[in-house]
Amino acid sequence: MLKQGNFLFNSPFLLCVFFWFFLFHHVVSHIPLGSKLSTEENNLWVSSNGDFAVGFVNHSELPYQYSVGIRFNSKSIPFPKQTVVWLAGADVIVGNKSFFQLSQNGELVLVDSLRRVTVWTSNTSQLAVASALIRIDGNLVLLNRKKDVVWQSFDNPSDTLLPGQNLPVHKTLRAASRNSVSSYYSLHMNASGQLQLKWESDVIYWSRGNPSSLNLGAVLTSGGVLQLVDRNLNPVWSVFGEDHDDSVNFRFLKLDIDGNLRIYSWVEATGSWRSVWQAIENQCNVFATCGGHGICVFNTSGSPECRCPFKTTSSPNLKCFALNCDSDYNMDTYEHTFLYGIYPPNEAIIIASLQECRELCMQDPGCTAATFTNDGTSQCRMKTSPYFSGHQNPSLSSISFVKTCSDPIAVNPHNSISSPSLSPVKRSHGLCLSCLIGATSGTLLLFVVVQIGIGCFIYRRRKWILRKAALAYTGRNSKGVMMLPFTEIKDITGNFKHQIGPGMYRGVLSNQQPVAVKDLEETIEERKFRAAVSRIGSIHHRNLVKLDGYCCESGQRYLVYEYVKNGSLDKCIEDDELNQRLTWRRRVGICLNVARALCYLHAGCREFISHGNLKCSNVVLDKNYEAKVSEYGLEMVRPEESYGGEKDVVDFGKMVLILITGRPEAKDIWAWTYEEWIQGHPERVVDKRLDGGVDLKELERVLRIAFWCLQSEEHMRPSMSEVVKVLEGSLTVDPPRTPFSQRLSEDESLEPFCKSQRPMEP
Repeated sequence: MLKQGNFLFNSPFLLCVFFWFFLFHHVVSHIPLGSKLSTEENNLWVSSNGDFAVGFVNHSELPYQYSVGIRFNSKSIPFPKQTVVWLAGADVIVGNKSFFQLSQNGELVLVDSLRRVTVWTSNTSQLAVASALIRIDGNLVLLNRKKDVVWQSFDNPSDTLLPGQNLPVHKTLRAASRNSVSSYYSLHMNASGQLQLKWESDVIYWSRGNPSSLNLGAVLTSGGVLQLVDRNLNPVWSVFGEDHDDSVNFRFLKLDIDGNLRIYSWVEATGSWRSVWQAIENQCNVFATCGGHGICVFNTSGSPECRCPFKTTSSPNLKCFALNCDSDYNMDTYEHTFLYGIYPPNEAIIIASLQECRELCMQDPGCTAATFTNDGTSQCRMKTSPYFSGHQNPSLSSISFVKTCSDPIAVNPHNSISSPSLSPVKRSHGLCLSCLIGATSGTLLLFVVVQIGIGCFIYRRRKWILRKAALAYTGRNSKGVMMLPFTEIKDITGNFKHQIGPGMYRGVLSNQQPVAVKDLEETIEERKFRAAVSRIGSIHHRNLVKLDGYCCESGQRYLVYEYVKNGSLDKCIEDDELNQRLTWRRRVGICLNVARALCYLHAGCREFISHGNLKCSNVVLDKNYEAKVSEYGLEMVRPEESYGGEKDVVDFGKMVLILITGRPEAKDIWAWTYEEWIQGHPERVVDKRLDGGVDLKELERVLRIAFWCLQSEEHMRPSMSEVVKVLEGSLTVDPPRTPFSQRLSEDESLEPFCKSQRPMEP
């Protein structure tokens, strides 16, 4: 993850995440209106020299999910190393059978056919576009009839700059992501002449340039020089790659997923890309390079890697430090270690001695770790969040303290219980008649008890086998879902005695496993019902209620779900006592849980699945108040609920507002909530029964994304993957327009609802 130099192709992300269909090359000078690329036809738009191509990219970690991008296409570069240099919409992903088209009205549009929605557009319908062209420098341009460029991909970069491409003020490169969470790393050119690497929106960990110059742009020359140039293209700052001015056919500047900025050159002799310059030589100095999974150290070979010296959990996927003690605390000391907070990326700085720094953190219940700089400044940097990282190096003078649990251990090898000193006992070897009689009697009694026990076990076992006989002939289908006769449904529910919701009953299987039985109360064709059950039974996600079984007999249609302890969300909202358990943190967590569930249905399954009927009664809470979504995947048997996912987005927005306000759905609740927010009083919409703890910045983010979900124009609504990223805090979100207008005016900007390069406004 942290190797330098050859990072680009040592990363499985860039080797495996993107691979291109091996396409037939259709070389054209100009791309006429109506031209289309599709995932099914597997075609390309190729530059006249063959060096670059536009086409679909398949995400191997998300089967049947695609992006549209520009990649190297030269025959001198082997297919696996034809790197992607631009993506339409950066994080935008579409499903199978989607297409990318230069429409008749002059717009580049990316259409997700399964969702039946345009997910990205160049917004050029008013610019009299007559054709498109992929230039020999890798720039995709739109031209009017006079051949003037009216739009170009060079003005909308993703994570890469090609030679000749300019990164002007307020434009951004954003690194690709290791997972579904959008990258935190970005490269900005600010108005003060500074080229800056940032983590999120406020941590600058590298900066170069000329502060006395305004409105500069960053450019990579064909000779391998990264320059900051003024409006007249005169360089005011430069940095040179190791092979600058050498004869190199292909170069590019890339913000890699590890947060480092590098220049790459294609080396014909070795047939590989080579890093000839990087912004930060010591990868450990990249902010949050290890995230919440440890600190950056150098191994014996001198390469940086992430380790967790204070590991409190064995799972590598969990954050390195997770303090949840049932006892007192200890303070562990780590020399030559500097720690810093990530969430939030700030800390309290106090002037203190080494011992005082340790004691201050020990006595502060909110302190999780502290670093004493030990460089003469006497700074004690205290962290109050479990989300921290750092680096360790023998050259560092700083000393860090980490708070850990002093939990008792099961066995202490240093302590032993000494038995009382006993006098030696003289044993008699004579026959003990009373002992013999007692032993014989005990043996006979034990034999009788064992026989009775065996008899009872055989009887109960036979009864259980007979009870399951009716189920044995049906068994389980290929997905492992039980097929139950209606008599068994009546038996496990106690003849539908315990109703826990509309058409929902609590039941207990013969193995004492509690279940929830849903009566669909409708006539559904058997073939369609069994097909739907087969599909639902193959879906597994921690935020989706698992389907355990079903009944399809004599017009009866039942679904048997896992039983979730705390019941439905609507009951928890309406009941004052239960509502008190829905803290602010839990409410935000519920929103994120539901968003992840819908995101998985829309993008994580082999086929796009729409819920179609999301509401608070279909969201249940487990013992830890984590949300699970039920009654999904039924649009196959309910044609009227096949909405392509757009209704899911709207329903999610409604659910969020109900959860935040604590009010049941009413006709005017959406307008009232928006009105309070637009007037600058978002705190007024929060459920009055909440006993404090509301994070106003988090409230702002949640309300914004909810209002975007409720937009009346479908193409303005976010995808659920974008919703997840916003709620996770990895993607900022612009203030929404009113969700309730019926139509956009023709001159109104169709600006994307979410821009990763723009920080969230307060």
